[in-house]
Amino acid sequence: MSVAELVKQARFVIDANGDKKAVVVDWAIWEELLTLLEDLEDAEEVHRLREFKEPAVEWNIAKQELCAAGKDV
Repeated sequence: MSVAELVKQARFVIDANGDKKAVVVDWAIWEELLTLLEDLEDAEEVHRLREFKEPAVEWNIAKQELCAAGKDV
């Protein structure tokens, strides 16, 4: 589902003056929104790392180095 479709599912809590004070969404919609936000963060991180211009390290080598440093991977 697109972000626009997800947002259309939102319901608002309104105060006595008619001002929107909170948003209510179904749990499934909330989980989809979280997934979309996490995907966006991941894409931004990949973009940032590509601009860093450092050579990539293969996962098996990185994993060996992390394990040697006592990290649980």
